[in-house]
Amino acid sequence: MDIRITPTKLSGTVKAIASKSDGHRILICAALADRPTTVLLDTWSKDMEATLNVVTAMGAKAHWVDTNHLRIDPIDEIPATATLDCGESGSTLRFLFPVAAALGSNGFTFTGRGKLPQRPMEPLRSEIVSHGALCKGAMLPMTISGQLHGGNYTLPGDISSQYVSGLLFALPLLLEDSVIHLASKPESEAYIAMTLSTLSQFGIKVEQKGNDYHILGRQQYRSPGTITVEGDWSNAAFWLGAGAISDTMTVTGLDFRSRQGDKAMVDLMEAMGAEVTKKGNSVTVSPGSLHGITIDAREIPDLVPILSVVATAAQGDTKITNAKRLRLKECDRLAAISQCLNALGGNVVELEDGLIIHGKTSLKGNTVSGFNDHRIVMSMAMAALICQSDITVEGAEAVDKSYPTFFEDYRQLGGKAHVL
Repeated sequence: MDIRITPTKLSGTVKAIASKSDGHRILICAALADRPTTVLLDTWSKDMEATLNVVTAMGAKAHWVDTNHLRIDPIDEIPATATLDCGESGSTLRFLFPVAAALGSNGFTFTGRGKLPQRPMEPLRSEIVSHGALCKGAMLPMTISGQLHGGNYTLPGDISSQYVSGLLFALPLLLEDSVIHLASKPESEAYIAMTLSTLSQFGIKVEQKGNDYHILGRQQYRSPGTITVEGDWSNAAFWLGAGAISDTMTVTGLDFRSRQGDKAMVDLMEAMGAEVTKKGNSVTVSPGSLHGITIDAREIPDLVPILSVVATAAQGDTKITNAKRLRLKECDRLAAISQCLNALGGNVVELEDGLIIHGKTSLKGNTVSGFNDHRIVMSMAMAALICQSDITVEGAEAVDKSYPTFFEDYRQLGGKAHVL
């Protein structure tokens, strides 16, 4: 699906959608719990659907009580074999791969589509194999069987936090105690904190000592009965960015106590000169005298696409560093952002681990690829707000991965987007 977007202003109020990061974690814990859990969420996405499909294939049951309440009956009988389709969701694969090894089976086969079969699984795969599981295949499709055992697990710190979260979900289920040792300070540590917070809500205890996580075996996931998925700071960031470069935008349904690292978007908009107001569960951003800054993306990689767009409208240069892992997302996001913005008349220099965005460029109309990446598509929709003429975004259906109603909200806020 290609979409033509006509430059205009966005303004108004939009409610944050349910966080897929929080949703993944809640669905997994609910599937491993001692009794049913009712999950409250008002939006759905393909990535959350992938996690739900996998946990149900592993033996959980699920049904919608109504449009906003999903009941999860935990895994009771583990199937001897099953095919676990992760769609294009890296979180689903990396979170549930260790869980499958912990549950034990004659063979759980993980599959996926898009770029997922090319996304790395090492050293997580090797650590799991060295602790008793059997794994056929180095990349998808991979079949895991046998029984995972506890012990000492070692991972580099500068890898995906999803590896650590996957082990944190799995290791409490084992008979033995375990320690996850990270060889250096972890990147995207906020995502690990999110996992620890969700585990705590389901009664799982993990002791963190520096870069080590101590997990007792023989723990029982205990359902809280009812739990609500948080509002999504990652996707709210696109609207907050629009407020900085277009017109006043308010996003409601956000929790400032959240462990989501992407709530840093609020502080970054202030640092770049936008007008920011925080009240209750909402944030309002209005245009200001924007200027470039240096941004360390180690903890906030998902914000880089929208931050790059805001930076094109700012005076001076913005430098984004420590973003090398963006090359291993749904696409090479560093290359995609630089190609798209430069095609629109921007001036973006691609670095090995980041970007330099020369601001105050005059963007023009053009056709750009969405790179089958939801965050690239949404960032280009925001770039259209400051273009001189229409742009066409190819493959705009990629937003279904995290935000299926994105273009509906975009139009309601004044945007002009037409499916070709």
